This record gives sequence, C-alpha cells and structure tokens, in this order.
Amino acid sequence: MTTKMHIPDIGNPQLAQRLQHKIDHKTKPLGSLGRLEELALQIGLVLETETPELQQPQLVVFAGDHGLAQHGVSAYPSEVTGQMVENFLAGGAAVSVLARQHGLALTVVDCGVRRDFAPRAGLVIRKIAPGTADSRVGPAMSADQCARAIANGRALVDDLPGNVLLLGEMGIGNTSAASLLLARLTGHDLGECVGAGTGLDEAGIERKRKVLQDVLAFHANAVAPLEALAAFGGFEIATMAGAVLRAAEQRRVIVVDGFISTAAVLVASRLAPHVTQRCVFSHRSGECGHALMLRHLGPSRQEPARALLDLGLRLGEGSGAALAWPLLVSACALLREMASFESAGVSGAQT
Repeated sequence: MTTKMHIPDIGNPQLAQRLQHKIDHKTKPLGSLGRLEELALQIGLVLETETPELQQPQLVVFAGDHGLAQHGVSAYPSEVTGQMVENFLAGGAAVSVLARQHGLALTVVDCGVRRDFAPRAGLVIRKIAPGTADSRVGPAMSADQCARAIANGRALVDDLPGNVLLLGEMGIGNTSAASLLLARLTGHDLGECVGAGTGLDEAGIERKRKVLQDVLAFHANAVAPLEALAAFGGFEIATMAGAVLRAAEQRRVIVVDGFISTAAVLVASRLAPHVTQRCVFSHRSGECGHALMLRHLGPSRQEPARALLDLGLRLGEGSGAALAWPLLVSACALLREMASFESAGVSGAQT
C-alpha cells in the first residue's frame, strides 16, 4: 500500500451556501440549535445533498489481541478479548444493548484474536494471526501483515450497505498501542499520552509508562505512519484504519468512538488528510490522550476536532458512537423537515 492516498476535499462552496441558508431560515433564532446546525451542515456536505438521510447504519467492532499485553499494561488478561467477542455476539455487551436500542446493524470482526470462533451471523473472520507480536522486542506486525489488515478493512466496507460507518473496537492492550501511535505521530511526550486504560491504579499506570517508553525507544526509526502502525499494532487498529479510508472514499459518514478508534483515524488522516472531513467524533473519552488526539484532527492547528459528548466514557466497543447516533439522526431530520419562516408564515427577526 502506498504511504499517501488521494481522498478529495468535500468542500463545495455552492452546496455549503445553500445548506447554511436553509439552516439559517428555519423557524428559530439564528444559530439557536448550536452544534446540531454544524452537524447538519457537515452531513449534508459529506452526502452531497440538502436533504441528508442516514441509511442502514453499520456499527463495526474490530477485535484483536496484543503481544505487549503480557507485560502487565492492562488491568485485564488477554483472554478477555475473546470472551468479550462472545459477549458481543450473544447480545450482552453495552454496545450490543445500544445497537439494539438504536437500530444499528452490529458486526464483529476478528482481526487477530487469540481464540477461534464458530461461524455465526454478525461475525466476520479476518484474522491475520492470533494476536500481534510483542512490540517490546520487535514490530507488532510485519509490513505485509499491516498491509493485509488495511486491505481487509477496505474490503469489509465494500461488503456493508448504507452510508454510515460507526467505529468500535475490542482488544486488551490496545490503549497502549494507541498511546504509542499518538506519541510518535504527533510528537507529544509519552507521559501525556498514557492513561489508566481498563482501570489501572497509579502503580499500574507507572509500570505501563515504563514499558511503553521502552517500546517507543526500541522503534525510534518507525516514524512514517505505516511504519509506526506496524511497529506498535494492532491488527484491529490497522483493519479499522483501512475501513476508515474506504468509507471516506465512498463518502460515508464515519462516526468515531473513543481513544482507540480515534488512533485509527489519526493514522488514516496521515495517509489522506481529508478523511477527517467525513468524521463525526462522538465523544471525548476519559482516557487522557484522547483530547490530545482530537487537537491534531481538527480543521486547523488552532481548532481541535470537537466531540459531541463529554460523559467521561472509557469503555470503547463503539459505545460512545452508539450513544451519539441519535444526534446525527436529529440533525438530519431538522434539516429535512423543519419549516422555514416563509413556509410556516412566521415572522423573522426584526432588522
């Protein structure tokens, strides 16, 4: 795979002007719907229409294990990844409940879990290997494995209907991979990028920092986006990055969950900067590095990406994306169905 991809700017001054005029002339004070107005404008530009409608939304949970987990960087053992995949498929996880509540099609992808699963509805097997290698002693993935994972993500999107992709993930140890990607691709000090993950105490966080510092130093030459991705992992992040790239090419709306899925977007944006124009950042995670990531994914260096919700979430799974979903639906419905001052016979503001 090449290190750069061309994904066009969604900017369309004429459409943007028409959308803004339509929003401004609804029966409301100017700007009174706040972020919903910005959201309606963004979705209209992504879908290239003044009457956007979100169709057949697909929530995809990308799962994979991490070799680095053996060094105690998580409060939970690696076995939990496979156990939670079963929980997703049985309908018992938080994201399963939220997907049912909001009518979201839920797909779980085995990108590299250390467990084999019986085929069933809602499960897609794209296993590269049973977990990544230990990035403390070598690259988490070979360049070929990384490329295959990205290709798997692209092909997966081709098989999904609809015009919306909601991102979720599961992988014990993946906050470590995300922290390393954040530090390497943005230049932030690693200490700013490392948080509690699944619930480490202060001693656990300090141990995690020391392990990750070793990994970062060991891979000092892995500076290009795909080199860093291969060095730090994981299979689920690489597959998700491929899915983001393909969804962006197809002008789907991409609803980003938390720290891990934003790391996949960070990698994808370094390959194709206009990816972020298609992204709705559902929430700001309680994981400390997430705010730093959002700072690097905004429309400019001075303007960070703005998340819709700030609920202190740090579960992952796509739970934040599912919780934010009704806001996207409402933004589109208001744009399509809310009356204008003229059509409703309501007097506008006095000038």
